Amino acid sequence: MWRVIGLNIYRAAETMALDDAIGECVASGASQPTIRFYKWLPPGAVSIGRFQRIADEVDLNTCRNLGIDCVRRSTGGGAVFHDPEGEITYSVIAPARYFPGGISESYRQICSCIIDSLSRLGISSEFKPVNDVVSGGKKISGSAQTRRSGVIIQHGTILYSLDRSVMFSVLKPSRLKLLDKGLTSFGDGVTCVKEECGASIAELYEALLDGFTDDKDWRFGDVSESEKDLAMALLKKYLSPEWNFSR
Repeated sequence: MWRVIGLNIYRAAETMALDDAIGECVASGASQPTIRFYKWLPPGAVSIGRFQRIADEVDLNTCRNLGIDCVRRSTGGGAVFHDPEGEITYSVIAPARYFPGGISESYRQICSCIIDSLSRLGISSEFKPVNDVVSGGKKISGSAQTRRSGVIIQHGTILYSLDRSVMFSVLKPSRLKLLDKGLTSFGDGVTCVKEECGASIAELYEALLDGFTDDKDWRFGDVSESEKDLAMALLKKYLSPEWNFSR
């Protein structure tokens, strides 16, 4: 039985701590495998991958001026701007045995839920290894993953709308990556649901809910008190300069 936690809004550090707390509780058997959906408290946030150096990836002065939070994830991957009105984020937290095979196979299996969801809105998309979903060759979703104590934590974004001016004022995408992909500007390589089909963000959420739960035994649930307590204890880590500026 899967637990699905419906769409909520959190600050950047809170949502990172909550993923970790749920992961620990799933590992101990205290919590069911979990799918949750969330947005980021306005005016949004930037998350960087576990192995990135924040100063290389983020314009910290712009973030401070705009009031945008910055946080280091426990997962890998690249820097992401999280627009509260421009995306829905998901987490899948479950024992690794639920996703047989290696990292690539588990990415493909979980991202297939996104592809299914987008198809319900009439958007054709495909998995692009290692961890992206693209539509018409443009990125519409990216994910990141970590494994601890026999549990997979995978989270990722599905882009609903794009404010390219803000996105690329707070991020510092690598110009080498830009050239490698044959792009002329940083905004050329991304797209979003609103540009592809014009669906509402509510319709995107319903499609994601259907896509992620199809063929699963599931029910809606809430964050448990023990998960909340553990997340509060972990929050200090994600608020600390020692963690966020550790590289």
